[in-house]
Amino acid sequence: MSRFAPFLRLPFVVLSALLVAAPSIAQQRGEGQLITAAPQGITPEEIIQRFAAKEKQFAQARERYTYKESVIVQTLEGDTVDGEYRQSWDINFDDQGNRTTQVTYAPMSTLTRVQMTEEDLHDIQNLMPFVLTTDEIPEYNINYVGQQREDELQTYVFDVSPKRIEKKKRYFEGRIWVDNHDFQIVMTRGKSVPDIRSKSNENLFPRFTTYREQVDNVYWFPTYTRADDDLHFQSGDVHIRVIVRYTNYKRFGSESHIVFNGQTVEPGSQPPAGAERPQGGGSAQPPGGGDRPSPSAVPPQS
Repeated sequence: MSRFAPFLRLPFVVLSALLVAAPSIAQQRGEGQLITAAPQGITPEEIIQRFAAKEKQFAQARERYTYKESVIVQTLEGDTVDGEYRQSWDINFDDQGNRTTQVTYAPMSTLTRVQMTEEDLHDIQNLMPFVLTTDEIPEYNINYVGQQREDELQTYVFDVSPKRIEKKKRYFEGRIWVDNHDFQIVMTRGKSVPDIRSKSNENLFPRFTTYREQVDNVYWFPTYTRADDDLHFQSGDVHIRVIVRYTNYKRFGSESHIVFNGQTVEPGSQPPAGAERPQGGGSAQPPGGGDRPSPSAVPPQS
């Protein structure tokens, strides 16, 4: 094992790299000045309650979507890439409707100074696309910071940190931006915690930035994560660059209903007396819907 072998948390390296890149990305994206004044017409506690409820709806909805995810992790010496890890997955459903994850692309890794671990992959799948629902709220300190423009979005900004660290559990620590229209998280910037240091093992977890984009005019889904960071191990620094993409979101199945003369008819029941049968038999419609275009919180990508 090389001198950097203890850094077995490369995907987390991905995470920290994400956060370091955030300032330059913010300049490209047109990030406005942070206004620390209290929100008008609503309290921070009410904002937290509203976005946590929306996040729970989003988390449940995302479980009904198929999508593709890909990650690229690189180590660099100066401007030269000296190691790379790539992997892609299809998140889908089998014939019984069970959720599946299938690796579609996984060339041999050329990383030598760091290694991927199960914890890294866990963070890529669960903490990079951070979701803060009513179920997780009790585990976190959530402090209102202010309001800020992100591209065309007006957002409320909160700092988030775990109240306590339980053994073998991982948490998010950082900042979230909540759209003031949809009350959903549109951007996160932080890292997974805690870092792990021992005589035999050193696991450092980088900072990352994840951007979301509105899908089907309803929910804000993670679409892009980026990191570019130096991890400071006891035996030396490692420069990491990571990009994670989430694409091809598609709702699995659909919910349908039949309407006769403005009245919903349950499957198997008879239409109301005198009602004319509709042409075409019915329609399938996605849930919800927005009353504005589908803007993006995603920065220029390279």
